[in-house]
Amino acid sequence: MSAVPPPFPTPQESVDHSELLQLGTALGPDEPCLRADAARNRARLLEAAARLVAERGADAVTMEAVAAEARVGKGTVFRRFGDRTGLLTALLDHSEKKFQAAFLSGPPPLGPGAPPVERLRAFGCAMLRRSTDELELQLAAEPGASRRFTAPPRRVLRHHVAMLLRQVVPEADCELLSHTLMGQLDPALIHHLTRQCGIPLARLEDAWVDLVNRVTGTAPAR
Repeated sequence: MSAVPPPFPTPQESVDHSELLQLGTALGPDEPCLRADAARNRARLLEAAARLVAERGADAVTMEAVAAEARVGKGTVFRRFGDRTGLLTALLDHSEKKFQAAFLSGPPPLGPGAPPVERLRAFGCAMLRRSTDELELQLAAEPGASRRFTAPPRRVLRHHVAMLLRQVVPEADCELLSHTLMGQLDPALIHHLTRQCGIPLARLEDAWVDLVNRVTGTAPAR
C-alpha cells in the first residue's frame, strides 16, 4: 500500500476578516467601489431580478428579462454582471455577506468562542438551513464546472472548514477533507435529498453532525 500523500500547501490561517468578506462579494476585482450613479443602476437591476425570482422563479431570470423589467438595454445588464451566473450570484451576495459575518465574527457556536468541532457542527447545520431557504436561487447561480471550486464565496466557505479541521485533526489532509465535507452541503445534493427524496432537513442536519463526529473522532454533541 502506498503512503498517504502529504497535504497540499495550505493558505495562511491569519486571513483578515475583511479580506474574506471581500472574497464573497459579487463585485469584480476591478471595481471595489462603484460611483453613486453606477451603484443606483446596479441596485435597480438587482431589484428587477429579485422581482422576477419572486413572481416567476429563478428560471425566469435571464439577461433579457431583467433588462426589460428594469427598462434598460440588454448591454447594460451584461456590462454590469458579465453573464447570468454573475447576475444570480449578485442576488445572493447580501445573504453571503451575512453568513460570512456570522461564522467569522458572530456569536458561538457558529462564530468564534466555541470549540472547533462545535463550530463545524454549527456551520454545516447553518449552511443546510440557508441552502434550503434559498435553494432555487442557489441552484440557478451555481457556477459551471470550471468555476465551481474557484468561485470566491465557495473558496471562503471551504477555507473556513479546512481551518477548523486543522485545529481538530492536524495530522489529516485537511485540504482534501474539507472538500469531502463541503460535498455534503452541495445545493444540488440538498435539492435531490429534500425535493426528490423527501428527506426532512432535520435528518440532513443529524447526518452532518454524525459525519463531523466520525471525521474528527469526537463524541456526539449533547
